[in-house]
Amino acid sequence: MKETINQENEKWVCDKCKKKLVSEKVKVKYLDGNFEVELLRCPECKIVFIDEELALGKMLEVEKGLEDK
Repeated sequence: MKETINQENEKWVCDKCKKKLVSEKVKVKYLDGNFEVELLRCPECKIVFIDEELALGKMLEVEKGLEDK
């Protein structure tokens, strides 16, 4: 995944700040869980980018697993 994020970094730019997104560990909170994941983020405004594949794939799978508990 790290290699994919580095490749993605080359093509994604923050629309607001016009800065290249960088790969960073980001704290994510869902229900009662706190997670730290590596995602693309703007170095200036700190907005996080979650691509469609991640949102509808891995994150949806984790979300359903947490809700079933």
